[in-house]
Amino acid sequence: MSKGEGRSRKKCLAYVAAFIVFQTAVILVFALTVMKIKSPKVRFNAMVVESFSSNNNTATAINMKLLAQLTIKNTNFGHFKYDESTLVILHNGVPLGEHVIPKGRTKAKKAQKFEISVGVSTAKASGSELRNEINSGVLKLTSQAKLNGKVHLFKVIKKKKSGEMKCDWGINLGTRQVENLNCN
Repeated sequence: MSKGEGRSRKKCLAYVAAFIVFQTAVILVFALTVMKIKSPKVRFNAMVVESFSSNNNTATAINMKLLAQLTIKNTNFGHFKYDESTLVILHNGVPLGEHVIPKGRTKAKKAQKFEISVGVSTAKASGSELRNEINSGVLKLTSQAKLNGKVHLFKVIKKKKSGEMKCDWGINLGTRQVENLNCN
């Protein structure tokens, strides 16, 4: 073996080692960014009171219909396929209304927006706190929803994830406006 052959072998091994290091770095970056699967975000963007009625005989009987824009934001590189779920409107843990969210799919790196309508009735709730809130002019409500599903990456990798929503807001009974909408 001559000096030239040994030098060219060392050079070839150096190139192979550099290529392996480069490929490892590319795979590591890919694994840390693309393959990191996050839970989708479920939020209310806007909400309005479409209809409102109250029974003058009972100070706590209020019926209303809320229109809201619900957004499911998928930040993953694969689509999110979710099962049917229920969005619930609550007052101090007591359900006042609900809406069924049909099963669906949100594309990769996209936000899916749709309009929902929820009937809310305080007839199911009672107590001095509800009466006090109605007398103060602001009814404090909470909404909750959980979308269970799977994120599909490259039609090979499927990871179970769920998007949860919990929003707090108040309804000004005088102006019939939604106030202080805050989603976590």
